Amino acid sequence: MFKKETEYALRSLIYIQIQNFSSKRPGIKEISTEINTPQAFTAKILQKLVKSGFIESIKGKNGGFFFDPNNDETTLKDIIYSIEGSDIYSRCGLGLSTCDETCSCPIHESFSEIRKATEKLISEETIQNLAKKKSLSVEIVLNRL
Repeated sequence: MFKKETEYALRSLIYIQIQNFSSKRPGIKEISTEINTPQAFTAKILQKLVKSGFIESIKGKNGGFFFDPNNDETTLKDIIYSIEGSDIYSRCGLGLSTCDETCSCPIHESFSEIRKATEKLISEETIQNLAKKKSLSVEIVLNRL
């Protein structure tokens, strides 16, 4: 559904937030290993996210990536739009250059509902909330062992 860059960015941010909940700041090597992504590509993505102000980083022995606790929660929409642009959910589902209410493709109406639901999800869901859900899932699994 998304570009690899977007997928890796979302996975990286969720992992970083999970670690931040435990007062840890993961580095690039740890992040790419844990989320199973290429280290060099992950590093480039994280650099973009730092430059865009989504996360911060500190170099050195006790360095790593972290969210500023004073900032608002980060919606998936913020991340997705910063990487893929805001027209991702206004494009034609079949990739046609002309597709709207007056001149629509065969899946326009059905795809419109999917687009609206997805737009709602990414506007409401945050990296922080997904990290909390993931942390809880891991805790539940560990408690069953």
